[in-house]
Amino acid sequence: MRCGSKCFLVEMEIEGEKHTKSVTARTPVDVRKTIRKKYGNEAKVISVIEEKRVF
Repeated sequence: MRCGSKCFLVEMEIEGEKHTKSVTARTPVDVRKTIRKKYGNEAKVISVIEEKRVF
């Protein structure tokens, strides 16, 4: 985990199926890069939303 990182909820579509994952990254751009690295270009990212933490 890097300094300044946050949790993001990612809604994506892989092979016609919708999935929701939690990803830790600094920015929404980093989230999209992480998803593309893990699942390849076939994964279509629909939305990236920052998870709000409750303390």
